[in-house]
Amino acid sequence: MVNLINLESVRKSYGVRPLLDGVSLGVGAADRIGVVGLNGGGKTTLLEVLSGTEQPDDGRVSHTRDLRMAVVTQRTELPEGSTVRNAVLDPHGFAAEHEWAADAKVRSVLTGLGITSLGLDAPVEGFSGGERRRVALAAALVRELDLLVLDEPTNHLDVEGVRWLAEHLLQRRCALVVVTHDRWFLDAVCNRTWEVVQGKVEQYEGGYADWVFARAERARLAQQAEEKRQNLARKELAWLQRGAKARTSKPRYRVEAAEALISDVPPPRDSVELLAFAKRRLGKTVLELENVDLRIADRTLLEDVTWRIGPGDRVGLVGVNGSGKTTLLRLLAGDRGPDGGRRIEGKTVRLAHLTQELHDLPGNWRVLEAIEDVAERVTLGKYELSASQLGERFGFGKGRQWTPVGDLSGGERRRLQLARLLMAEPNVLVLDEPTNDLDIDTLQQLEDLLDTWPGTLIVVSHDRYLVERVCDSVFALFGDGRLTHLPGGIEEYLQRRQSLLAGSDESLGKQATDAPKPTGLSGAEERAARKELSKLERQLDKLGAREEQLHVKLAEAATEPDRLQQLNADLRAVEQDKEEIELRWMELADQLD
Repeated sequence: MVNLINLESVRKSYGVRPLLDGVSLGVGAADRIGVVGLNGGGKTTLLEVLSGTEQPDDGRVSHTRDLRMAVVTQRTELPEGSTVRNAVLDPHGFAAEHEWAADAKVRSVLTGLGITSLGLDAPVEGFSGGERRRVALAAALVRELDLLVLDEPTNHLDVEGVRWLAEHLLQRRCALVVVTHDRWFLDAVCNRTWEVVQGKVEQYEGGYADWVFARAERARLAQQAEEKRQNLARKELAWLQRGAKARTSKPRYRVEAAEALISDVPPPRDSVELLAFAKRRLGKTVLELENVDLRIADRTLLEDVTWRIGPGDRVGLVGVNGSGKTTLLRLLAGDRGPDGGRRIEGKTVRLAHLTQELHDLPGNWRVLEAIEDVAERVTLGKYELSASQLGERFGFGKGRQWTPVGDLSGGERRRLQLARLLMAEPNVLVLDEPTNDLDIDTLQQLEDLLDTWPGTLIVVSHDRYLVERVCDSVFALFGDGRLTHLPGGIEEYLQRRQSLLAGSDESLGKQATDAPKPTGLSGAEERAARKELSKLERQLDKLGAREEQLHVKLAEAATEPDRLQQLNADLRAVEQDKEEIELRWMELADQLD
């Protein structure tokens, strides 16, 4: 197989730290390569050197002649002053609507990434970062390519969007190099894995599961390897081998050696033991919602819902963006009350709520001081850890533990927030998107802790792998005022969503043949509603970006009380605007359904 790109003894450094040190590798025409490694370890740098957007300090990068390549990284910029149409369709000569609408691939990309809902004539300069990334991704996917290079393409997609992207990439006949922390996506799409570690690139056959097999085998053969990582790899391997469907291709490794490696590894969770321990800690009553109504302004998210969450329950909560997942978590955590009915909390409950917001800490505190501020030691299931040991579990090595909090990145602050939460020894955990900004190694550490954590767990996450790994049951919000239990998990959720969308398409088809309109709207009213819906989605993304900016500014203003007060007021105003827009969005969505 001919290589499309070759790297020969490539070196690349920023400052004194070498991110790539003597790397030699190639990308073949049939390769779909997933790139993994620690945050800051050089994954994005590898993509940029490989694609030619950055030049190496030393070594050689060669491309085949007339290589058709598209690159979408976190630094990809759209043309100034352009519209969605200019960025996605105009480069391909689609002058009229019917021309692109007649192309099945283009239609699939525009609908699959939600581009049509943004509005083809909308200017990109007003878009949020997530919207811009989706437009840039669409502009790449509508092209005929030999090689596609993507950096974190799933970050701004929900579960359905991630599945669509995986299926689309599998159907394309082009090579792929992708950096992502989404392990389900890696396993579904990739046939090779590159691990960037300490300036080198280790190469493996297969996707995420095969990579786990290889790392576990390497740990078995290299007895000098760190014991902690060895145990983690063995445990992850055991779970993949026993519990997950379609997790791995046929392994090219020694199957007998792999089976011997996990022969004495117990299941990730002893459910009976954990449930008994949870009942001793929590009693019979944990969290209960009785005949609850939940609204945003005058919009009902839940109507007359009763939900009892018991000791040791491990629940995943899924739904489309804007369906009310975060609002429901806030109700469960006691951060807001119900609009009808009542919330009951057990007397022995010690609840910890991980929000998507980054809480402020004094910038001059060291990381270890911030963890020890909560407690010096913690017992998590079978583990008894010091503050320093827990810090290591979340990626803060001995040296990094003395870094000032003010110097931490957003991802590191998120990890510190998780560590402080667990140091309080809660017995009920409510987690809202806990995987944001976490690399794969840190995710494995978090899952390892949660495996033996004897409490009640409620998780909202777009990370399908995490939900399937740590949760025993899945509930969904479909926008019908109910909370739906899904015995089949996320796969059942996706099937139901597909049925709902198919039903919606069928209704639109009937409208076109002058059948009675299920929505009760005239053609003009429906077009106006869809236009307003698209506008509201853009506003929500802008407000989300503004919210993130305010959190960053709040962290920077930790020692400025007057500025903190103003920024807090601005943040509350943004949150109120988001709730009102979400309300109107859901009202319109119901009308169109």
